[in-house]
Amino acid sequence: MTNHSTGTREEWQAARLAVLKEEKELTRQSDVLAARRQALPWVRVEKDYRFDTDKGQASLKDLFDSRSQLLVYHFMFGPDYEAGCPSCSSIADGYDGIVPHLQNHDVAFWTISRAPLEKLEAFKRRMGWTFPWASSGGSDFNADFSVFFTEDQQREGGVEYNWRREPAMDVEALAGRIVQQWEQPGEETPVARIAAMTGTDVATYTRDRPGVSAFALQDGDVYHTYSAYSRGMDGLWGMYQWLDRAPLGRNEQGVWWRHHDRYGDAQAHDCCR
Repeated sequence: MTNHSTGTREEWQAARLAVLKEEKELTRQSDVLAARRQALPWVRVEKDYRFDTDKGQASLKDLFDSRSQLLVYHFMFGPDYEAGCPSCSSIADGYDGIVPHLQNHDVAFWTISRAPLEKLEAFKRRMGWTFPWASSGGSDFNADFSVFFTEDQQREGGVEYNWRREPAMDVEALAGRIVQQWEQPGEETPVARIAAMTGTDVATYTRDRPGVSAFALQDGDVYHTYSAYSRGMDGLWGMYQWLDRAPLGRNEQGVWWRHHDRYGDAQAHDCCR
């Protein structure tokens, strides 16, 4: 016997129509927000960023590949990681089906990380992905777009992510742990567990951050048009959009997701097994 409220088909229909009204309002507001994103002023990109790709070195302009728009996912995969961030990986699981549609709608798509290309390519093969992935390890690209921070910035309270300044970290004391406000007494912390899946400690793991950025190419110049971080990317995390429509919703207690090839592994949080 279910503990959830039950009713007749007619009662369900009436309740569903009430929710539908709110869904339509949310959809209209989403359209308004999309228009406001597109109306943001563009900022010309002055630096000549260089990337390593499977086709050789490329500039930011090269990544457009004859298109006028470029979307970049800033994937958390630092040089010291042994595997990509499992959260970024779960988002990336949906890319392969989307990329051809974007490319045929005048939008280039790239995932970019700081790890060396060989490490990215190896992880890409492991996960069975085919989308474009570039290494930015030799440039300031990640730092300039607020998805990489140094150990000194962590220690001195100089990390400003998602337009918020974070408190200073005791980097040595926090090796394998998470900053105080995220700790859960008596159990492994969520960020510590995710860091373990990448083969790193918390301090190393959190120097890289996730984000999405958009660029435009016009008259030979590249412009930065948009960036979002943290839950600003929630709509891109496909599994959550489905869970929000499932009977129990997100139904989360801590970190439950893993690299898709690690489900069923009792030691899934250890990427090295």
